[in-house]
Amino acid sequence: MPRLKQVSRAEATSEVVTKTYDLLFGDRDPVAQPGTATGTKGDWWTVFANSPDILRHANQGFALYRSPDRKLDPVLRELAQTRAGWARGSQFVFSQHCKSLRGLKVSEERIAAVPNWQVADCYDAQERAVLAYADCLVLQGGRTPEAVFAALRAFLDDEQILELTYITALYDMHAVMSRALRLEFDDRDDPIVEVAPPEDFSARDFLDTARRSD
Repeated sequence: MPRLKQVSRAEATSEVVTKTYDLLFGDRDPVAQPGTATGTKGDWWTVFANSPDILRHANQGFALYRSPDRKLDPVLRELAQTRAGWARGSQFVFSQHCKSLRGLKVSEERIAAVPNWQVADCYDAQERAVLAYADCLVLQGGRTPEAVFAALRAFLDDEQILELTYITALYDMHAVMSRALRLEFDDRDDPIVEVAPPEDFSARDFLDTARRSD
């Protein structure tokens, strides 16, 4: 379950919430009858509905990156968003944007290679530069070598690079929030836990190499 309350349709008083629910869920209550067309539960929306202003702002972000006014090639944009989801460890963001890549007619080989793009030969030089930049933004906190930026400048202008930076960083944020709040496919326990030792294990034995060698 998400870590925050989900807002039912009956509790929704803001127009932005009710219109969002109408668009995604029809006349259903998404809390009582969850599910979206893409196969998600839909609790990203019902949790964000706790703050209509934040939901509105998020919706505006979705509209911004999909706007026909964008100069950036949508395939390059989606490659960066998908890589951001994978790099940040958000199954929700990664999975959703794999679907977006498929909707843009990107080959299954190129979609499957996003996690291991560094050793994949299915991407051209421009795609590799974008994927490298996405890693700089997400994995390196924006620390970007001049060589990576020069590779971007070889085919993108300043407006396109700003769009790429903003949208990728936006989806890094969405990935972080989805994991923190345990939304959608990120509602799962952390796999990094202590593995129980054998019953006869002694913590002292673990450190005392001389004793263990006797």
